Amino acid sequence: MEKIASFTIDHLRLLPGLYLSRRDEKDGVTVTTFDLRFTAPNREPAMDIAGLHTIEHLFATYLRNSEIKDDVVYFGPMGCRTGCYLLLFGDKTPEEALPYVLGACDFTLAFEGDIPGAQAAECGNWLEHNLSLAKFYAARYKSDLLAHRRFSYPE
Repeated sequence: MEKIASFTIDHLRLLPGLYLSRRDEKDGVTVTTFDLRFTAPNREPAMDIAGLHTIEHLFATYLRNSEIKDDVVYFGPMGCRTGCYLLLFGDKTPEEALPYVLGACDFTLAFEGDIPGAQAAECGNWLEHNLSLAKFYAARYKSDLLAHRRFSYPE
């Protein structure tokens, strides 16, 4: 079998950042996938499930209510728990996605109250959330993005 592209990235050199993962086109529609790496794979602990789950709920809520809401295909966690995927309609660049990712960080950092969609009827694991940890991850990620602006995978 052919090795999928994401398995060809050297995860031993990958650092936190906002990476253009792939562009897929079918029937004239382009979908751009971004990797939001919150941690350095295999060198830092994977993200805690409850904090990552809250990031998923808050970032998705922000993005689906932002001015790019009609372009959002999906936002959700990576199975390896080092970050999340953001899929957008259109041929997008990391620089175009950055303001919305930073906005999602700011939304998370300012958020107080009940986590959106975190009720038993709305979520399959509604009890496993951690707003404090989500804020920690968002603050760290935002700081790293602003300081380093890593948009390209390491060669």
